[in-house]
Amino acid sequence: MNEVIEQLMKHRSIRKFTADPIADSVVATIIRAAQMASTSSNVQAYSVITIKDRELRERIMRLSGEQEYITECPVFLIWCADLHRLRKAADKHADQAGAGAPSETYADSTENLLVAAIDTALAAQNAAVAAESLGYGICYIGAVRNHIAELSELLELPELVVPLFGMCIGVPAQDPLLRPRLPLEGVLHTDRYQTERIESGIERYDEVFAQYMSQRSGGKVSTPWSARMRKRLSEPIRLHMKSFLQDKGFMRR
Repeated sequence: MNEVIEQLMKHRSIRKFTADPIADSVVATIIRAAQMASTSSNVQAYSVITIKDRELRERIMRLSGEQEYITECPVFLIWCADLHRLRKAADKHADQAGAGAPSETYADSTENLLVAAIDTALAAQNAAVAAESLGYGICYIGAVRNHIAELSELLELPELVVPLFGMCIGVPAQDPLLRPRLPLEGVLHTDRYQTERIESGIERYDEVFAQYMSQRSGGKVSTPWSARMRKRLSEPIRLHMKSFLQDKGFMRR
């Protein structure tokens, strides 16, 4: 164990923040740390939008499940997969293609969407670690995709840019319980996918997670993880995403 690993092991989502502001210079440092994350072929296929306008924050909050910490946190970021910039960069050299070279690009491919989504997630996690190392707490907000077309219009996102998630950053005003994770043998395989280990890992985690839920709720709830996942997979969540992505120029091949 070292300080970095100890910090990672203490991560919790923070949903209550003090009113302490965060200087723009600190936000810039956090984003610069994010930029140093690994990126596929150096494409750096993401953009970050910091939301300062209070009215805009309110509108985003209403579109994102009425999660009030979106308006209460000192810093709110929206992380976007961005292939628009990549296509613009490629277009600068379209006239330099040699004879017989293809004139089109494949910015609209499903593979490039995966690249952009992975790049965005890696950069965001760097930002989260950087923020927590400075004493701040963070919370990812996947609900920005609830009404993604309206959000995209609010942010004036061009084709091939999609908001993937938000991030609240601020000084924690709560000390939530550490949420347990699956046992290591449930996620770490050797040489092949070891299907026979899955059920035992789920059973062990169900017990741990039920105890966590009971402690968190003061004995009112003890739902096992597998039951929560059944409910999660039974809900038609954000089925609009496929058509939205295709409308924005993604996943056309």
